[in-house]
Amino acid sequence: MIAVDTSVLVYAHRRESRVHEDAARILRDLAGGNATWAIPWPCCYEFFSVVTNRRIWRGAQSTPDQAWSQLRAWTDSPSIRLLGETRDFIDILERLLVRPRVRGPVVHDARVAALCLAHGADELLTRDRDFSLFPELKTRSPFVAGS
Repeated sequence: MIAVDTSVLVYAHRRESRVHEDAARILRDLAGGNATWAIPWPCCYEFFSVVTNRRIWRGAQSTPDQAWSQLRAWTDSPSIRLLGETRDFIDILERLLVRPRVRGPVVHDARVAALCLAHGADELLTRDRDFSLFPELKTRSPFVAGS
């Protein structure tokens, strides 16, 4: 199962991204395919927060309706799984949180990584290099180097 991080979701939604076409194609292929794919719940919240943030987009942010419609389109895919906390999530999260460099905003990434691990995700598509702190989770940038 392939999981998708916030960065890829944002690029797929925001047309001004240099990798928008690639990201949109990746999400279309996942959503339209038969293989199970996933979005961790925290990435849904973060996606909504990022794309509707007027400070990030300097007044050209997505409206809440646009952001919600995009999330609904992805979550309506018959092959999606939304990853939430499991019974053993707390133990997995603990192992990730006690690492020396896991502080501040990286705690969010630890939560996403723990959800992926708890659900047996094969890999996480992301551009966020902080996930390298969790080598037990395979990550991959789905974009050409330098893009």
